[in-house]
Amino acid sequence: FRRVLFRSFLGRESILDVRLGDHVQKEMTILFSDIRSFTNLSEEMTPRENFDFLNNYLKEVSPVVRDRRGFIDKYIGDGVMALFPETPDDAVQSAISMQRQVAGYNEELKGKNLPEIAIGVGVHTGTLMLGTIGERERMESTVIADAVNLASRLEGLTKFYGAGILISENTLEGLEGSYQFRFLERVTVKGKKKAVGVFEIYDHEPEEVQILKGKTAGDFAKAVELYAEKKYEEAEGKFEEILGINPGDRVVKLFGDRCREYQEFGRVCYN
Repeated sequence: FRRVLFRSFLGRESILDVRLGDHVQKEMTILFSDIRSFTNLSEEMTPRENFDFLNNYLKEVSPVVRDRRGFIDKYIGDGVMALFPETPDDAVQSAISMQRQVAGYNEELKGKNLPEIAIGVGVHTGTLMLGTIGERERMESTVIADAVNLASRLEGLTKFYGAGILISENTLEGLEGSYQFRFLERVTVKGKKKAVGVFEIYDHEPEEVQILKGKTAGDFAKAVELYAEKKYEEAEGKFEEILGINPGDRVVKLFGDRCREYQEFGRVCYN
């Protein structure tokens, strides 16, 4: 299926017609997902158990990509890189479905007395270069773009923020559906000068969590604004108010800790 899509994008009637160096530029949405702390988990397993575990997990999450008109470009260990050529909504809906699939899969794991897992998903929309690389004896299709690096970086940031799904402002601007989200901050990605707006999507969270995040949305936006203006004492107070309502909000706790670091040391002492 992946080969058929690449052939189609490259304007070739048959895979036999694809030539080394063929390429096309196209806007797509990229999704990266990864199991958190999988290295620690895998150390407790035999090689066979590792492969069985990964294949069972991928069997759960991979179909939702295809269901949303996407295709998996590659598996990177426990990670998945998927491309969505139609709309950003396809990628975000897929991310939400992946998180819900993992929640159901965790119920199975609990029943087998196995440790539960958590995944992070990063989504970004941008221009990609799809083409073929290699040499005469070994040629393969690939994707080259800064947009891929940014999607991967967003996935990495889910661990930092304690969020399940992070999307870029590019993706948010292209969405047509209605989602529950909140702006976190602007971050500068390695190798880029322009900061990127990062947003958390939380439609996959349990209903009670969604209600609490929705209830505190206005206060959170104000607290983040104060934080961006470097009014750390005021921002900390706001974040503390939110934690009083929703003590399990890890993003709020992170920002509150940052405020205290800035007030005490003039900088954040961790990243």
